[in-house]
Amino acid sequence: MTAMAQSDGVGAGPLRGLRVLEFAGIGPAPFACMVLSDMGADVVRIERPDAEAADPRTATSRGRTTARLDLKRDVDRDAARDLAACADVLVEGFRPGVMERLGLGPQDLQAINPGLIFARMTGWGQHGPLAQAAGHDINYIALSGALDAIGPADAAPVVPLNLVGDYGAGAMFLVSGVLAALFERQRSGKGQVLDVAISDATLLLMAPFFSWAARGQWQQGRAGNLLDGGAPHYATYRTSDGGYVAIGALEPKFFRELCRRIGLPGHLHEAQADRRRWPELREAIQAAVAQRSRAEWQELLESTDACVAPVLSLGEVAAHPHHTARGSFVDVAGSPQPAPAPRFSRTPCADPVAAGAQAEDAASVRRRWAQAGQARSAKDRAADSLRQEEDTR
Repeated sequence: MTAMAQSDGVGAGPLRGLRVLEFAGIGPAPFACMVLSDMGADVVRIERPDAEAADPRTATSRGRTTARLDLKRDVDRDAARDLAACADVLVEGFRPGVMERLGLGPQDLQAINPGLIFARMTGWGQHGPLAQAAGHDINYIALSGALDAIGPADAAPVVPLNLVGDYGAGAMFLVSGVLAALFERQRSGKGQVLDVAISDATLLLMAPFFSWAARGQWQQGRAGNLLDGGAPHYATYRTSDGGYVAIGALEPKFFRELCRRIGLPGHLHEAQADRRRWPELREAIQAAVAQRSRAEWQELLESTDACVAPVLSLGEVAAHPHHTARGSFVDVAGSPQPAPAPRFSRTPCADPVAAGAQAEDAASVRRRWAQAGQARSAKDRAADSLRQEEDTR
């Protein structure tokens, strides 16, 4: 594995200097804070004193400083409040009302820190009939229509890990919302509350499919459309050794390249757009693919415009030549983890620090953050003064 480019120390990256207070949870909120930390933010995670220590190989907990507080105790709630007074961003994933009952809700904390971005991650949102109901990724994507669209036509919907709801929708929309709120704060000087509901965000991910359905370009049911495995030129096929390859030859020129390279009969080279011929085309592709092993197809097709890739297991991914050439994995606590993404030309991210490697008491964090905030305020005042001088010239 190739290590990532190092910048000028811990906290390198475009978000260096950003102070994020994370209230420990599971799923999308920790993933979002991992992304912010990867990009250089100083993320301090509040955990219960009796919480089990994080396994250093846990990717979603990497890069944090941990402070242990018992939020049932007045003194520890006061300590959390002090940290929030110095933070730029707060991330919490409790049910609606929990933070308010602790005296740590948005009104409480923005009264002492008007610039605080208060990001709230939930499944169903802060209001609505389901706001207080328990749920997980599978429930949220079920209500969005996403789950119904994934899987074979003649069997139950297939659960797509928890990539769609928790991570693709919840975590990444929290990150983009935080960045948007920070951009707006540069103009207003004010923070705001982000109601990040996984159900909302998954609906937005489904926007193209709702549009296609409204135009009559997406039929109900699974595996009957272009991107759900229904199209024979956008599907997976079993190889002679029991492996699989993924074919994504959507454009006509790429489809013709596929047909030529796997040896399909000439009369099928123009069958791509004819749904009536899809069963015949699928059968022909499967018959061709079954003639060789996954490794043989990888060698023959992977670098061509046929749009074919081997379906790799988790244990195989890190060793793929493309990933090794790009340094797409980094070693964290002796195990390979995906490297921070995206990549920045001028402010590259540092290699992540293992989960649980950094611990600090709340008072120490408070002093450190307060000093950093004072230094930044002085710098901002100097920059404002310089801009005003330039404007008057």
